[in-house]
Order: sequence, then structure tokens, then C-alpha cells
Amino acid sequence: MIKIHSAGENALMLYLGHAVDPGVSGRVQAAASAIEVALGNDLLDLVPSYTSVLIIYDALRTDHLSVGARVRAALADLAPAAPDSGREVVLPVYYDVEAGTDLGALAESCELSVDEVIDIHSSTAYRVYAIGFAPGFAYLGQVDERIARPRLATPRLRVPKGSVAIADRQTAVYPATSPGGWNLIGRCPVEMFNPASDPIMPVAV
Repeated sequence: MIKIHSAGENALMLYLGHAVDPGVSGRVQAAASAIEVALGNDLLDLVPSYTSVLIIYDALRTDHLSVGARVRAALADLAPAAPDSGREVVLPVYYDVEAGTDLGALAESCELSVDEVIDIHSSTAYRVYAIGFAPGFAYLGQVDERIARPRLATPRLRVPKGSVAIADRQTAVYPATSPGGWNLIGRCPVEMFNPASDPIMPVAV
């Protein structure tokens, strides 16, 4: 089910579902590609998320009605992106209670050993569902239910760059030192955001 709502004077929000799952994510990816072609130079930015796409357009060139009509036409025969259409990126992780402050506590609360948590987390292939919070912060999912844990009650003021963390059924690598309330389980040496690189991120939605 497709829904389009106003999201500002030059933006529309496209909703493609409610559940966070690979099927909806595939539709989001396919929709983003179709919209980019349909709007061409009228498009300023696209921001895909778990179940939606934010469409930001040039208000000097077009308007809500035109953009909405072109988006609906572009999505009339929308087919989800193939499950294997993405690019696999391997992110090495150093799992340790020193690098991942919450690894021991998370394992204990899950009634698992630290090694079991590491095995479960590292053996899963994660999908990029959204990028936000900070430049290069990719929301990856879904984490195995056995090691899913809620955010910390009190966020930390400083989470080191490269920290690998879990929040609910999401996992992520902090692209820069910042505040954060996710459970830290390790450290990744890969640069997650570098404006001087091409591409600027190793992963994409």
C-alpha cells in the first residue's frame, strides 16, 4: 500500500508499508530508484528509511501535485528489489569487553556466554535499512532475537568512533565519536563516513 503525505513546502513522504522486514525494504529501494529517474533534475534529495522515502524537490521547478502524480505513475508497477541485488560489505569487528563495554552485561542478561553472543552477532548477514542520526550511521538489521536488547536507560555522553553496538533488533557502527545509548559490544576499524572518499560510505540503503 502506497501513501504520500506532505512533509514540508518542498518535500513529500512516501510510505510503502508498516513492518520492518526485507520485503518492505526491497520496495523502498526499488521506489527510490524509480523516483530518481522519474523526477530527474527536479529532485534535490531522497532519504530512504525502514518503510518510507522522503522526497525533497526543487520548489522553483515543480510542486506537490506534479511530484505526487509523477511518483504515483513511477510506482504503478513497482516490483521489490531482488533480495540479492545489494552489494555485500564485510566489516571486521574486534569483540572484547574492553572495546565493547556492554558485551559482558549483554551476554549475562541474554543467559549466554560472551563467545556465544559474538558467534551469533558475527554469523548474521545484516541489511542496511536506513542511514541517519549522524552522517554514516547505518541502521543494520535484523539482530537475532537471542541477543536483542533495548537501548540503555541513560545514554552515554561519549561513544568512541568505530564502536559496534546493539539496540533492540538493530546493530550499527558509530561513524564518529558521539553521544549514544546503544549496547557496545566491540569495535570496527572501517571508516564509515569520509567526505573525501568515493563513495563517502562503504554501505548504502
